[in-house]
Amino acid sequence: MKARENLVRLKRFAVEDKQRQVAQIETMIAEFEKMAGDLDEQVAAEQERSGIRDTDHFAYPTFAKAATQRRDNLKASADELKAQLAAATSELSEAKTALEKAEALVERDNSDRPGETERPQSAVAGR
Repeated sequence: MKARENLVRLKRFAVEDKQRQVAQIETMIAEFEKMAGDLDEQVAAEQERSGIRDTDHFAYPTFAKAATQRRDNLKASADELKAQLAAATSELSEAKTALEKAEALVERDNSDRPGETERPQSAVAGR
């Protein structure tokens, strides 16, 4: 029975670890999308300031080109993270299922032994 309880602890740890991974990925996606939005605003402001919106124009602002490239890179990274998020979410679901199965085994073991219960604290302390 002790081994199954250890298994439940291990499965709980795995679930918590997967939950942390999912939360970290979600945070990174949100940060990347916010930074990309900020860059969009900066590009628009630079285009407004220069009066040139055509990216092929010889006098198009260098800052706007660089910011557009960074924004595109951030969006590509966010898309990659979304794929990782889907995988991590799937792994979390599998870990939760494994935890539920392990908990059910412990519960079944405990219900199979109705006469056996934990010793009272006074019996343990009296040793």
